Amino acid sequence: MINRAFSFCLTLALLFISVLANAQQQNTEKGPVNEFFRSNDKIYVIVGVLVIIFLGIVLFLINLDRKIGKLEEKDKNQ
Repeated sequence: MINRAFSFCLTLALLFISVLANAQQQNTEKGPVNEFFRSNDKIYVIVGVLVIIFLGIVLFLINLDRKIGKLEEKDKNQ
């Protein structure tokens, strides 16, 4: 179970690093929505909300995996 959690965290870390590396490219899109969010610095709010939602889902799945593992162990012992 720890190996699975470690590999999951490692996968998330590598995914995050690749997203950061991709985010360093300069955005040349000129759309009204893109210009609005960038001019008012709302893009950081959107990214922050998305990160919070993503972390909530990940924590929920980790908690659910632990609960299922405990139920499997309890069922195996009976």
